[in-house]
Amino acid sequence: MVQQVTQGIKISVITLFEGTFYKNHKVHYAFKYTISIENQSKDVVQLKSRKWNINDALNTTEIVEGEGVIGKKPVIEPGETHKYSSGCLLVSPIGAMKGYYTMINFTTTKEFKVKIPVFKLVAPFAMT
Repeated sequence: MVQQVTQGIKISVITLFEGTFYKNHKVHYAFKYTISIENQSKDVVQLKSRKWNINDALNTTEIVEGEGVIGKKPVIEPGETHKYSSGCLLVSPIGAMKGYYTMINFTTTKEFKVKIPVFKLVAPFAMT
C-alpha cells in the first residue's frame, strides 16, 4: 500500500493484478486499484475531478482526465473516508500510475489539488 497526505486529505492505494486477455490481437494486462480518500482535515470537502498519468514498461503514457470518480463526486465530512475501486489495462506487465484529485473546501470555497502518490502495477510473473 502507498499513502500520501495533502492538505489533510490522506490517499491510500492498494493494487491487484487481475489477469491477461487478448484484445485486437494484442495481450493486455488488467489491474485493479482500490483507493481510500480519508478526510483528516476539519473542513468538509468534495472531490470534483481527477487526472491520471498511466505509464507502462514500453514507455507509453496515457493521460486520463474527468469529473469525479466512477461517476460520483463524493462529499467527504471530517473524519470520513470515501473508498472506491477501478482498473486499467496495460500492454506490458509492469507500469505505474500517479495523478491528483481536484477538490473544493466547503469552508473556504477554494479549490485545491490532492496528490495521488505513484503506485506500481506489476504482474506477479514479471517479478521473477
